[in-house]
Amino acid sequence: MTPDVRERARKIRLVAMDVDGVLTDAGMYYTERGDELKKFNTRDGMGIARVHAAGLETAILTGESTQLVVRRGEKLKIDHVFIGVSDKLTCMRSLLEKLDLTFDEVAYIGDDVNDYELLCHVGLAVAVRDASRLPKSVAHLITDAKGGEGAVRELCEIILEAQHEHPPLPEA
Repeated sequence: MTPDVRERARKIRLVAMDVDGVLTDAGMYYTERGDELKKFNTRDGMGIARVHAAGLETAILTGESTQLVVRRGEKLKIDHVFIGVSDKLTCMRSLLEKLDLTFDEVAYIGDDVNDYELLCHVGLAVAVRDASRLPKSVAHLITDAKGGEGAVRELCEIILEAQHEHPPLPEA
């Protein structure tokens, strides 16, 4: 973790994330009947539980409008779940006003062009390893993990370590 990322991570009070390509591997799975399935990584869930235990807020902002995402948010006890969001920056502005937080206190992890504008404004902008080029171009951190393979857990551990809520990880 670079000194810049560590300093940014120390200020975080809200960990926000996209879903498809971040909490999932970006795959869309359909049954013969047309039911949609998504694969989530349980390690991300543990990271989210740990940031909750440290007193941080969490949020999901996704363009998808599925109850599957709402159910996953409930299971993970995500504090704020926004589905069907076409303008993530405006959505985040409203949430920050409600929570009396600033953009500097937000970590956001995304993977695609619809995350770009929000990534340009947050205190800790994170792109998953397999993100498209645009979000990577403004990210303060690119995870080692791909979307759906523990990238959110990785971000949570970085924040917790920077805030001294997690034992330091050995250097690779």
